[in-house]
Amino acid sequence: MAERKIWARELLVQYNASVVKCCDVVGISRTAYYYEPKLTDDDEIIDALNALIDKHHRWGFPKCFKHLRKLGHRWNHKRVYRVYTELKLNLRRKGKKRLPNRNPEPLAAPNALGKSWSMDFMSDSLHNKVRFRTFNVIDDFNREVLGIDIATSMPSLRVIRYLDQLAEWHGYPEKIRVDNGSEFTSEVFVNWAKAHDIMIDYIKPGCPYQNAYIERFNRTYRDDVLDCYIFNNLNEVKQITEDWIELYNNERPHDSLNDMTPFEYRNAA
Repeated sequence: MAERKIWARELLVQYNASVVKCCDVVGISRTAYYYEPKLTDDDEIIDALNALIDKHHRWGFPKCFKHLRKLGHRWNHKRVYRVYTELKLNLRRKGKKRLPNRNPEPLAAPNALGKSWSMDFMSDSLHNKVRFRTFNVIDDFNREVLGIDIATSMPSLRVIRYLDQLAEWHGYPEKIRVDNGSEFTSEVFVNWAKAHDIMIDYIKPGCPYQNAYIERFNRTYRDDVLDCYIFNNLNEVKQITEDWIELYNNERPHDSLNDMTPFEYRNAA
């Protein structure tokens, strides 16, 4: 476009023709010929985006833009996206695989806190190849992370002890949604649930989408923490995880919560 405007101006001077004819020859409109882009200073946007990405390095553009709006910035999303791409902050997207239609049943969403908790295990390794596991627990109502226990071994007794600790702060839930792992099907765990009047909602084997809340959380936790750091010991894992949980519950907007954080959604309920 800039080259065509130059050609039009050259024709205008050389042949003393009208602006309309010169624009027709080079193939641009008069609006484009007269348009002069406004000079804008994007330093403030650059500083805000860099500060946000330094803190939340796995956030994509939508979450960054929504958080900037919450901070009071009223920049147009096109302008922010232009600066975002110029800084090469775009995250690489994986292509979706074609899967057959499964027609899963809609996941039941509770209408209050403490109605249903989802929980699951994840595994990773330290720098010295020692494997460790994480036990993740969230509240299905507002996707709040209630806690993540981290250890090299996670038997049923440790799971029960950790859930009792969470219950001291949040109370016991009415229902827990889990898979069919041995930790959750053991007699010790089943008896503990009965003793506290907790219904165990086992998902069908091979159907992780029935536990979609915690599965979606697991992916975020892996992207933001487990895959981003090389851990030397369990204390490092625990400290980084605790700091991340604070950001997750207080700052990360959720599309399913009307772009609110878990704490904002809980207070608005």
